Amino acid sequence: MSNIHPTALVADGASLDPSITVGPYAVIGPHVKIGAGTVIGPHCVVEGHTTIGQDNRIFQFASVGAANQDKKYKGEPCELVIGDRNTIREFCTLHIGTVQDKAVTRIGDDNWIMAYTHVAHDCVVGNNTTLANNTTLGGHVELGDWVTVGGLTGIHQFVKVGAHAMVGFASAVSQDVPPFMMVDGNPLSVRGLNVEGLRRRGFSAERIAVIKQAHRLLYRQGLTLAAARTAIADLPVAHPEAAADVAMVLGFLDHSTRGIAR
Repeated sequence: MSNIHPTALVADGASLDPSITVGPYAVIGPHVKIGAGTVIGPHCVVEGHTTIGQDNRIFQFASVGAANQDKKYKGEPCELVIGDRNTIREFCTLHIGTVQDKAVTRIGDDNWIMAYTHVAHDCVVGNNTTLANNTTLGGHVELGDWVTVGGLTGIHQFVKVGAHAMVGFASAVSQDVPPFMMVDGNPLSVRGLNVEGLRRRGFSAERIAVIKQAHRLLYRQGLTLAAARTAIADLPVAHPEAAADVAMVLGFLDHSTRGIAR
């Protein structure tokens, strides 16, 4: 495998596609699997029961698949699974799961994970997310598709952030953030909708208008959460084109465990 630098240390048992590139002084453990076209930068450490898909770019000094920081962890063979076409920048730390949860940390496809980001044990990161520098995900955090998180932001353990939501710079996220919302601050506040993000992703004006109605019902009408949920559930009667968007919001509300940011 001519793409592996002679100073890299690759343990026996590692499963590496012949097309991958491994930079100088990188270390790859015996239980690691890496798919076609992936580039492992200089001085990276990839260890544990880690599976990495195709065409990922992992920059220098990243720590991928290390033992988690849960004090209950006793060395069980938990996993980290990373999808395809992700960019993982310098000094990121991505940890394996725990047996107290799903025993696996999952990162999807096409994510842009910037320097010093930490993804703790049992997190689930969807597809097409952007995590700016120093984003910190506590254990068991779930991020939906197309989530954007501003730099220097901390997300508390077990928090869920819904698809297409945007979290502003230097925020403290301790409650669940429903899909499509734009939040920031410490304490966290809901500022509005991620309208520009929805437009860029091809949402029609009609769908955005219905999502705006859902936002008003949740945050601007003084309704209880139960009353707002009932009113949101009625929106597709007049606007069937937004039925899937409404279902996403309702499903998120029904599965929130920490309460939503309001």
